[in-house]
Amino acid sequence: MSIHPTAIIDSHAELDVGVEVQAYSIIGPHVKIGAGTVVGPHCVIDGRTVIGKDNRFYSGAQIGVPSQDLKHGKGLVGRLIMGDGNTVREHASISASTHSTEADEDRVTSIGSGCLIMTCAHVGHDCHVGNNVILANYVAMAGHVTVDDRAIVGGLVAVHQFCRIGELAMIGGTTRVWNDAPPFMITDGNPAKCGGPNKVGLQRNGYDEAARKRIKAMYKIMWRSHLNTSQALELIEREIADAPEKTKFIEFVKTSSRGITR
Repeated sequence: MSIHPTAIIDSHAELDVGVEVQAYSIIGPHVKIGAGTVVGPHCVIDGRTVIGKDNRFYSGAQIGVPSQDLKHGKGLVGRLIMGDGNTVREHASISASTHSTEADEDRVTSIGSGCLIMTCAHVGHDCHVGNNVILANYVAMAGHVTVDDRAIVGGLVAVHQFCRIGELAMIGGTTRVWNDAPPFMITDGNPAKCGGPNKVGLQRNGYDEAARKRIKAMYKIMWRSHLNTSQALELIEREIADAPEKTKFIEFVKTSSRGITR
């Protein structure tokens, strides 16, 4: 380990081989950090936080800090679990879960692996971020938001609590996400609207022409046919060939608690 002499690390914290902690950073007593992780200067890592290997935290990052939820109980310590190979840029913040009583042990904020969380982005309490997600500068996620794998959330986006952003979704900058943003689609504007398939993201992630055509067909049925959501789903189930992207799309829409962005 490489620990700067000005860093403050609680004696109960667990740091694996090769962890580097730079100047003036603070590591709390319940923290566990995996091998090869670099904690930059002036960072705070607190809470019951478990961090995987090869993560990188830039200056001023606040990780696993108490949630900003007023229901969080005094003296209780929230949880955060983070995977491997994430990059958290300057002054980003990730809140631990809210614990209003000692019975809230199942609650956790979670970050997958391979994510990029850019400058001053905020991940609120009890959020769940998947793998290979990009949160651009100044993204503001309220509590209980879910972001599925490989989604990209543009700068200055505000996401309402309990919303879900689907796999390979692209959220345009400054968008206000009030409803669930469907997988494979671009959501943009204020009020937010679906602008069509995320063509570039689909190509970059290996979706062939046939899969892209199926996604485009689902888009046309859901957003261009003037059918309501239930009617559009029925038509998609009848007319679109069975494929993983069809299954994911239908499941997302059917399980949406806030309704999808139309």
